[in-house]
Amino acid sequence: MEFGVADVRLMQGLSQRVFSLRPEFVNNDATVGELAWVWGKDHAAQGETWRRRLWFSDDGVVAWGWTYLPYQAPRTDGGVITVPHASLAWQLDPARPGLLDEILAWYESVTDEGIDRKVSVRAADEDALARLAAHGYLPDERMLADDGYWVQLNWRDLDDIASPALPDGFKFRTAASAGEEAAVAAHVAAWHPSTFTMRGYQGARETWPYREDLHVLVEAPDGTMASTAIMWFDEVTRTAEFEPVGTHQGYRRRGLGKALLLHGMRTARDAGARRMLVTCLGAAGHPAARGLYYSVGFEPFTREVPHVKPRAL
Repeated sequence: MEFGVADVRLMQGLSQRVFSLRPEFVNNDATVGELAWVWGKDHAAQGETWRRRLWFSDDGVVAWGWTYLPYQAPRTDGGVITVPHASLAWQLDPARPGLLDEILAWYESVTDEGIDRKVSVRAADEDALARLAAHGYLPDERMLADDGYWVQLNWRDLDDIASPALPDGFKFRTAASAGEEAAVAAHVAAWHPSTFTMRGYQGARETWPYREDLHVLVEAPDGTMASTAIMWFDEVTRTAEFEPVGTHQGYRRRGLGKALLLHGMRTARDAGARRMLVTCLGAAGHPAARGLYYSVGFEPFTREVPHVKPRAL
């Protein structure tokens, strides 16, 4: 069955409900903003390698699974990124923990035993951790190492936000005023080599809850978009999420990222948000982004525990 934007909205609806009830159980790849960003930027190029399933009850969607099969994607440096494993994003109603067994069974039915199967879970979800173990999933020691790539979710309220300060000649912009080409260039420069394209940006712009006024940038004196951040505002929970945030590799260590985060949070507050989310790598070997977010008032809220079921040999 084709996987479409209507499915994403249903999945985001479950995220909203879980966040209202048990925010520590919202998986890293299941927030409103993360779902919008991944679907928007990648569905045109990678959608054929995705598999999804939704579980319904009389109350609507009570669980979903989103499988990413192995894929390749071109990068802006002319190379190719290759992902040889499968990974699972998932979310369920905390009142129905047993559905994880069905999600994992479905995941294995749509993937090949000859590849590693990866999945993450929030550290606070003890029931899910036990179910993963029962299905043969092990903590991914490589991902959990000091130089690994596990992710933590950070949050803060928006009651008291310091005033942003930019270096002379720099100014804040929005995607509406900067234009599509400049917005794409800002992202590519921050994450070079990147797989981001104009088509991916157009997909993100067409995905709820993208807003051009909540896509903020910093423009350098020479006209370069030196820093960029997209905020996804969920009016139901009154929560906004930064995803992604980045600074041009030639403009780092000038305070632009900090200024943009403060400006962004003030902008989100003016739009009606009461709380802000942002994720970052939590391992000791990746302190830069974590330190930046802490410097503007974010605190760690919850973290993921990556798991892997190694391929059958």
